[in-house]
Amino acid sequence: MPSAKNLGRGPSVVHEANGRIRLRGRLFADPALDHAYVEAMIMALPGVIEARLNAGAACLVARHDGRPGVREAILAALGDLPDEAFLPGRRRKREGLDKAAALGLLALGAKRLPRPLGGLLSWLAAAPVIAGGLETLINRGLKVEVLDAAAVSALLLRGDYRAAGAIVALLALGRHLEQTSEEKSSALLKSLLAVGDEDVSVERDGAEIRQPAAKLAIGDIVVCGPGDKIVVDGQVTWGQAELNQSSITGEARPVAVEVGDRVISGATVQDGKIKIRAQQVGRHTAMARVGSFIETAVRHQSEPEKRSARLADRLTPVSLGLAGGLLLLTGDTRRAVSVLTVDFGCALKLAAPLAVKTAMYNAGRRGVLIKGARALEALSRVDAVVFDKTGTITHGDLEVTDVVPLDGMSAEELLALAAGAEEHYSHPVGRAVVRAARRRGLPQPALSQVDFIVAHGVSAYVADQRVLVGSLHFLAEDEGVDCSTAEGLCASLRDQGKSILYVGHENHLEGVIALRDRLRPEAGAVLAGLRAAGVEELVVLTGDHRQTAQALARDLPQLDAVRWELRPEDKAAIVAELQARGRVVAFVGDGVNDAPALVTADVGVCMPAGAELARDAAQVVLLQDDLWGLLSARQLAARFQATVGQSFFAAIGLNCAIMLAAAAGRLSPLGAALLHNLSTIGILGHAAAANLRPAETGPRALPQERVS
Repeated sequence: MPSAKNLGRGPSVVHEANGRIRLRGRLFADPALDHAYVEAMIMALPGVIEARLNAGAACLVARHDGRPGVREAILAALGDLPDEAFLPGRRRKREGLDKAAALGLLALGAKRLPRPLGGLLSWLAAAPVIAGGLETLINRGLKVEVLDAAAVSALLLRGDYRAAGAIVALLALGRHLEQTSEEKSSALLKSLLAVGDEDVSVERDGAEIRQPAAKLAIGDIVVCGPGDKIVVDGQVTWGQAELNQSSITGEARPVAVEVGDRVISGATVQDGKIKIRAQQVGRHTAMARVGSFIETAVRHQSEPEKRSARLADRLTPVSLGLAGGLLLLTGDTRRAVSVLTVDFGCALKLAAPLAVKTAMYNAGRRGVLIKGARALEALSRVDAVVFDKTGTITHGDLEVTDVVPLDGMSAEELLALAAGAEEHYSHPVGRAVVRAARRRGLPQPALSQVDFIVAHGVSAYVADQRVLVGSLHFLAEDEGVDCSTAEGLCASLRDQGKSILYVGHENHLEGVIALRDRLRPEAGAVLAGLRAAGVEELVVLTGDHRQTAQALARDLPQLDAVRWELRPEDKAAIVAELQARGRVVAFVGDGVNDAPALVTADVGVCMPAGAELARDAAQVVLLQDDLWGLLSARQLAARFQATVGQSFFAAIGLNCAIMLAAAAGRLSPLGAALLHNLSTIGILGHAAAANLRPAETGPRALPQERVS
């Protein structure tokens, strides 16, 4: 599909006033144009408040904040839409409620008009339905539109203008209600995009200045007071505040934050004042990323969606054949037409996409970003969950508990030496050591030739002498340092659930540093909840020593296994091993070294503070720094799968019953059409409502405000 620019169909401005711009162009009436994509793309532009596309009027209306450059950005975006904005073969003609009402009035008055006039008006009203059926037959084969055209044509040929007009009106009303349901589900998702692009307060050289949020950079200190919307993901560095996070998690009650807590974009300061060091800005913030997930949800179908669509297409010839068979056997046109008014396509094809969008919206409101239908479907089938220990089952916020020199150094010298080597290594262990040294005011030695060995340790030079800081495997096996003198001491520390950092200097062991990570308080309850939700195997992977890992296993009896002393490549291999046993595996991690396992797993789940690579590799991203979101996501995915199954069987069962009643002569064409449309709307309503209910357990299983 060529872009709008190549087609020369760029829109023109027809009205503009007070930050509201109305554009018209043939582009907007293109039936292959993806409305949700275009609206989300425009809403994601800095300064845009709202965007609405009306295909019937071939126009788009956008509201913006009036800042320089916003208008031009909107025009530029619409003047060269990407290929992804078009969906070949997808017909998007909008059916208005007024059209359905007019057709209904025409049907009611058909009998009262002179027969030639009533017949002419009825044929004219039905012409779009008949033309659509012929076009579908020629271009796409036997589809639902062919059944509709055949039913209406047969009634018109019989001279039953009232029934024909009523069915045409019902078809228009049905399409209007179906499109309205679809648009509302898309609007729910798009509502999560509103992160805000207003001016914000930033601290510069001890003073507060105002600047556009679009100019924020990572590391900036953003100052937020009452009423301010948080537009960055980051960590509180000063102050205390109560945040309203209802637009993110669905929690109506405010959440207290203080120094050290992580906050995400989209929340509003209700009371207090805080300073936030920005860790993600602009399109990289948690809520801004929802735009790409809308595209994923629209374009990539889950297996249940594909199966439903295939079955709907296969049943169309069956309906046509049944109607034809009845006509040949009984000669009863009325029965045959009644059968033709019943089709399986609407409910089967629309219920699953509607369920996908509402489930994604519900998850997003509960602090979980699920990247589309495939992730939802896979998450519902997961029967094994594998956790990387640090930062997931534990907080990943390590504290130094013991500094034990073994070869003449003081504890302060040993800690300073280790902190010097670890200072530029962005890892929980390194950060904990550096933090402990700074608290004690220890000067750090000048280093050179610093090399980081992922998941092993650090090698550096101090005054031409090599310093090694890392795991037992790194020092003893890779570098040949004799660590036997610390065996008894380290065994005792590990029995206490502590991790050990070995410090070597010129090929001999200088001492060890013990660190302890805090188990997440909700870990046990979440593991139990996952087990109750159908997960059969729970595994934790760690690079820690056996004794430290076993201490964790004692604290969490819900676990089936803990694997220790692992390298990054081992995690992906263990995931593949579980898959080879027939498991559907979810992997939960947050680091760069977790990316291979996140990609290997059937579902990758990334914690909120995860590295960018891990966030991109994962299919599910948790926005709150706890594990409740994982349980909520699993429950919502299971409900989505159940809803799709219920919708599938309801569509088959109800339509079969209506079709059999029509074939037996118990239903008129109008009665069959009415029951068919009512059942379809009911199924779609159930698909939407079921997936908007909150999750069953956990602190975020709270009532949501009503969405209109």
